Amino acid sequence: MSFLWGVMGGPSAGPQPSGAETIQKLCDRVASSTLLDDRRDAVRALKSLSKKYRLEVGTQAMEHLIHVLQTDRSDSEIIGYALDTLYNVISNDLEEEEQDDSEEENLTKVDDLGSQFTEIFIKQHENVTLLLTLVEEFDFHVRWPGVKLLTSLLKQQGPQVQQIILVSPMGVSRLMDLLADSREVIRNDGVLLLQQLTKSNAAIQKIVAFENAFERLLDIITEEGNSDGGIVVEDCLLLLQNLLKNNNSNQNFFKEGSYIQRMKPWFEVGDDNCGWSAQKVTNLHLMLQLVRVLVSPTNPPGATSSCQKAMFHCGLLQQLCTILMATGVPADILTETINTVSEVIRGCQMNQDYFASVNAPSNPPRPAIVVLLMSMVNERQPFVLRCAVLYCFQCFLYKNQKGQGEIVSTLLPSTIDATGNSVSAGQLLCGGLFSTDSLSNWCAAVALAHALQENATLKEQLLRVQLATSIGNPPVSLLQQCTNILSQGDKIDRRGSKVQTRVGLLMLLCTWLSNCSIAVTHFLHNPANIPFLTGQIAENLGEEEQLVQGLCALLLGISIYYNDNSLENYRKEKLKQLIEKRIGRENFIEKLGFISKHELYSRAAQKPQPGFSSPEHMMFDHEFTKLVKELEGVISKAIYKSSEEDKKEEEVKKTLEQHDNIVTQYKKVIREQDQELEELKQRVTTLMSQNEQLQATVTQQVSQIQQHKDQYNLLKVQLGKDTQHHNSHGDTFQMNGIQTEEVSKLKEELEEWKHKHELLQGQIREKDFLIEKLKSSQLEIGTTELSSQSSRSGGLEHNNELQKELEMLRSQLQLQSAEISQLLIENQKLQVMNTASDPVLGDSGAIVAKSSELEGQLEQQIKELKSEVKALSEEKESLKQHLDSSSSTVAILQDEKIKLQQEVAESKKEQDDLLVLLADQDQKLSALKIKLKDLGVPVEDEDDIESGDQGDEDEDVDEEEQD
Repeated sequence: MSFLWGVMGGPSAGPQPSGAETIQKLCDRVASSTLLDDRRDAVRALKSLSKKYRLEVGTQAMEHLIHVLQTDRSDSEIIGYALDTLYNVISNDLEEEEQDDSEEENLTKVDDLGSQFTEIFIKQHENVTLLLTLVEEFDFHVRWPGVKLLTSLLKQQGPQVQQIILVSPMGVSRLMDLLADSREVIRNDGVLLLQQLTKSNAAIQKIVAFENAFERLLDIITEEGNSDGGIVVEDCLLLLQNLLKNNNSNQNFFKEGSYIQRMKPWFEVGDDNCGWSAQKVTNLHLMLQLVRVLVSPTNPPGATSSCQKAMFHCGLLQQLCTILMATGVPADILTETINTVSEVIRGCQMNQDYFASVNAPSNPPRPAIVVLLMSMVNERQPFVLRCAVLYCFQCFLYKNQKGQGEIVSTLLPSTIDATGNSVSAGQLLCGGLFSTDSLSNWCAAVALAHALQENATLKEQLLRVQLATSIGNPPVSLLQQCTNILSQGDKIDRRGSKVQTRVGLLMLLCTWLSNCSIAVTHFLHNPANIPFLTGQIAENLGEEEQLVQGLCALLLGISIYYNDNSLENYRKEKLKQLIEKRIGRENFIEKLGFISKHELYSRAAQKPQPGFSSPEHMMFDHEFTKLVKELEGVISKAIYKSSEEDKKEEEVKKTLEQHDNIVTQYKKVIREQDQELEELKQRVTTLMSQNEQLQATVTQQVSQIQQHKDQYNLLKVQLGKDTQHHNSHGDTFQMNGIQTEEVSKLKEELEEWKHKHELLQGQIREKDFLIEKLKSSQLEIGTTELSSQSSRSGGLEHNNELQKELEMLRSQLQLQSAEISQLLIENQKLQVMNTASDPVLGDSGAIVAKSSELEGQLEQQIKELKSEVKALSEEKESLKQHLDSSSSTVAILQDEKIKLQQEVAESKKEQDDLLVLLADQDQKLSALKIKLKDLGVPVEDEDDIESGDQGDEDEDVDEEEQD
């Protein structure tokens, strides 16, 4: 133990061994010691040396440490020391902290060393699987070092370790349990581990997402205080970005799981936004980036649209607009919020309409768009903020013809505010377009071009805009002013790049004139425009001016391609001849190609958001690059076309226009008819619903009336019975109509029964006469004559039948007499009721009370009867079910019985067939025996054979007994 004491820093005699020798001895002790305590002490000593002697410990001890992890699983302390030692050897974090920033070579060596040790460790895949198993242990001294080591492995050799974990059974799921650990240190390091695990691996990202990662991470963010939380919130947001960025499956899962709604509380800010901490700014910045990941223009359009709608419905867009208009928000957060709002509203009409209605909290209130445009054309504002406002304005107008119309309408003469109290968006754009700041010129030109994008109607309306250049001079059109500034670009003193202003104006003119023949005609109507363009294209200018030459060539090509030949001096053919003489077709095509070959053009074509490092790089707009790509080839072909081909193309265009006009008219008619049909359908639906409501009301009222009638009749009957007990004779009572009808009906029935009674009495008399006649004839015949026995017996039988019939008639007569007497009694009761006068009837209060009492009794009886009916119906249903089940059982048994009968019949038939066969065989045997006897062959009968067999058996038995 003195050796270990020397290693640990205690006093020892003699020369001290070197670090490499000490590490070798410790490795031998780990490998050869049988006692766990000795191995544990040796591993602890290696841990203490691993930071200083990283290379030596890594090369000599790694194999022994891995063996310890495999064999000493029962001792958590030694496992923890081994994991810490491996972490110190593999991780570069500790070395990077100790190194100075200037020592780049040392840092490179450190990175290589960690990468090499990682490669050695993961060469055996079982080592990573073993590490995953150790991470499952709940012991803090095992789990935490295991998490840190696995994180370090992923940092060094991410793709290889990811692949090993992916193929390991339940590998990712075991790591997801770290987020549920109650110890914050392990949970937080688990988040860092999952960050490294999910980098650039879509398969692992999907598994982590479906292991309920979104729910757990959002819960952690909420527990930590949302944007006010610490570094843990930042780590969770980075992990969420890894899971969602460029992963359409996870984005859809995030939206379908209603997790977008849980993002709204992140952006709740108060009135006092001063003094935000650096961590809060970082958290909020990451939260905004996470929203942008869900609505990025690079995502599939359907997924982006659904996320945009969800953000509007849950109030997230409204919350972002609140931050946008709040005061005291840091500049970088404000810039990122503008970019986020831009992508949330891009291409979504509902969100764009809401954004147009947002007002800034100023006096008087101004639209948010106007406030943002004021920042864009203000050269004092930061460059990134101006770029963000331009992007927001572009997204607001993207596929938004309504918004485009509103912007252009602010420039038209009929809508301009004559008082000048408020500034409109159009005025701000014009002010920026003609200011002395080149960046404002470019931003305003691009913004105005987006207001005209793919909207021929607005391009024509914008030709009506007139500008007052100076007092006393007549107003000029906006188109004319743009061309004037373009031609005088070098003469005007501007701040910034002069090329930038000219490029912005040329992009505006190209967008304005494309696909609008009327605008081309207005442009060509100015005689100075074509000479200016040809002069610019023909000159040999420097590299910066080549871009302007290319745009001039594009503008001239648009003037040719969309020319309707309405101006005689500027017909297509004459403009082509002008190019051929002054520029040359090949030279023109070459200058036109300068645009797409420019480096800044390639950058702008990559994504819609303007991403420029400096104002000088701000040359091209994303949507304009699409226009160039569309027109470059078309213009090149148009330049080389002959006049005949142009004529044919014009004819085809006219035919297509006529066809389109016809189709448009039919579409309009169909649209109107569809609208009328929809209106009629709505009216029919409304009338049907009203009719159903009225029918239901009528049915309900009829049933109520019938119920009232029944109740009224029952009350009257009950009241009549009650008055019978208190009757007093008088002459002042009058019968009502219903009782009179009942009495008359009863009298008619009584008369009918009397008539039937008389008929029956006559039949009885006839039968009595017939009986008397038969009796007298029997006395005359005599009882001693044998020949008349049969006739007498027949007469007696006939007499007996007549007597039976007589008895039946008498019984019927008695029944009818009883019914008649009953009817007479009822008649008397009714007469008594009709002729009686009760003094109680005069008391109306008593009658009402009696009626209400009777009504209550009647309702109680009805309820009891209903309950009885319900019980009987339930009993009936149960009996019916039982009967059905019994019937099915009987049917099954009958089927089985029939099958058994068929089987019995078949068996009987088979037995009969066998008996027939046996009989035939017996006959054949008998015949053969007879033939053998005839031939002299001795034949024994069956009885003899059986007796002989019995004798043999007896002999065998006797022999056995003797033995």
